[in-house]
Amino acid sequence: MNSSSRSAPLFGEGSSTLMLLLYLSLAIVLMVTDYRTDSLGKVRQSASLLLQPFYTMASLPARLAHDLRDAWVAREAVQAERDGARQQLLIARAQLDRLQAVQQENQRLRELLGGTRGLQMSVQLANVVDVDLDPFRHRIQLDVGEESGVREGLALIDASGVVGQVLSVGPRRSTALLISDPSHGVPVQVVRTGLRVVAFGTGETDRLRLPNIPQSADIRVGDALVTSGLGGRFPAGLPVATVASLQPDDTRLFMIASATPTAALDRSGQLLLLWTAEATPEVGPPLHLAEPETQARSTEQVNDPADAAQQGVQ
Repeated sequence: MNSSSRSAPLFGEGSSTLMLLLYLSLAIVLMVTDYRTDSLGKVRQSASLLLQPFYTMASLPARLAHDLRDAWVAREAVQAERDGARQQLLIARAQLDRLQAVQQENQRLRELLGGTRGLQMSVQLANVVDVDLDPFRHRIQLDVGEESGVREGLALIDASGVVGQVLSVGPRRSTALLISDPSHGVPVQVVRTGLRVVAFGTGETDRLRLPNIPQSADIRVGDALVTSGLGGRFPAGLPVATVASLQPDDTRLFMIASATPTAALDRSGQLLLLWTAEATPEVGPPLHLAEPETQARSTEQVNDPADAAQQGVQ
C-alpha cells in the first residue's frame, strides 16, 4: 500500500452517495431499535459510568467555590457570636465578682452600700493591640480612644480582676498602666477583715507588694484582696490579688506581704473599661433613720440573692 492510497478520502467520488446512504440507514435502524426495544440501554449506562468521573471533575471547581463561600459565611457568624458571648461573659463575671465581695462583707454591708449609693457602673469592651512589659514599665495599648468616650483614669478589668487604669488617651488609641507597673499603686481591702492597705507593682506580672502592714493587723496567707474604693479610681469590690506570703521588714515594726494578681495581666486579649456615673437618688429615709423593723426587713431583702445582685452592681 503506497502513500497515495493511505491519504485517500473516506468517501470516494464513485461511492460517496452509497456510503452516506448506508450510514444514514444504519443510524435510523439503531434509533428505531433503541426506541422500540431499549436494547441500547446497557450501552448508554456503561457509557455514563465511564463519563461520570469527567462530569465530577468538571463540576469540582464550582463545588469548591460554593463550599468555601459557605465556610467563610459560617466562620464570620461564629466569630460575631463568640465576640458577643465573650463580652457578655466579661460583664457577668465582673458583676458576679462584685456581688461575692459584698456578700462576704455581710457585717459591713450597709456601710458599703451607703458609700456607693447613687452610683452605677458603666462598661465598654476594649481589645489589647500592643503590650510593653519591660522591667521598669508595664503598659498596654487599647484599640479605643476619645472617639469611643475613653478618658484618663478609667479602671480596666478582665474576667478575673483588676488589670490597671488608663494612662493617656488618643483619638482612636489609648494607653493603660498595669497594676504590676513599679510606679502603680491600688488601694485594696482584705475581704475577711476589712483591713485597708495599698498594693504596689513590682515589675513582675505575677507579684504585687503590700508594705507597711502593722504587726497587729489581721492578715493571713490566702486572704482575698479587693478594691476598697478609696481615691475614686477603682469601684469598690473588684478582685485584685490573693496574699501569697508575709514577712517582717528590716525594722521589725511592720510586715511586708506579697500577693498574686487574680487578673491575667500578661495574657488578657479583651478587657473592660469601667466608670461610674451619678444615678437617680433613691426616695425614702436614710438607712440609719429607719425603724428597727424596717431595718430588719432591709437586711432580709439585701440578703436575698436577687436583691443583692441588683444592688451589688450599682
